[in-house]
Amino acid sequence: MKRINVLITFVLLITTLHSVAQKKVSDLTLVYDAVISTGTSEPKLADAFDGSTTTIYLKSNLSRTEMVSALASFTTIYNGQTGNAVILEEVNGQKLLIKMNAENWKEKNKKYADIRFVDSTETKVIAGYKCKKAVAQLNDGTSFVVYYTTDILPENMDFNYQFRNLKGLPLAYEVTQGNLKIAYTVSSISLNPVPSTKFDIPKSGYREMTYDESKKLGM
Repeated sequence: MKRINVLITFVLLITTLHSVAQKKVSDLTLVYDAVISTGTSEPKLADAFDGSTTTIYLKSNLSRTEMVSALASFTTIYNGQTGNAVILEEVNGQKLLIKMNAENWKEKNKKYADIRFVDSTETKVIAGYKCKKAVAQLNDGTSFVVYYTTDILPENMDFNYQFRNLKGLPLAYEVTQGNLKIAYTVSSISLNPVPSTKFDIPKSGYREMTYDESKKLGM
């Protein structure tokens, strides 16, 4: 009986230490630096995005993702509770606001439906956090590498559709868009409270359109 009690105490201790190591948070700010390559000898397109950053703000079910470069800026505000999203685009002085319902959002991200992550034994430290390497496999046969940590677990894992099934927080990953390959790596992580005003939708200053209208324009 004494041996059983010792075993139970040991299991409880390990569980407690594991839960402490895994810090679940509702407020989180992530800043990713992007390195872009075109796969060609012409660097002009990559140069336009040189020095671009992506900042993600999380607060409970809300997320705001801002991609800012010298060429343009794109902001996505997503409500994980309703599934609705708003995209704000600023390109060459033109400001657009695109509203999407849950079905629109799912359609826009259909490329990442049923995405699978296969872990490897490789690890690396990013921004002070130990990360595991995984290979993401998509239905179209493409794949990409992601490094994620389990030390921080956001309450809202829907902030990035492609990583909603990942077992941790992505701190480095690659995406391919046409001839562009973009490598994202976290440069800063903050656990400070995020102001609710970050998720306010602008009421003026933007030309508003529906998701279907934006598709007809090839956006």
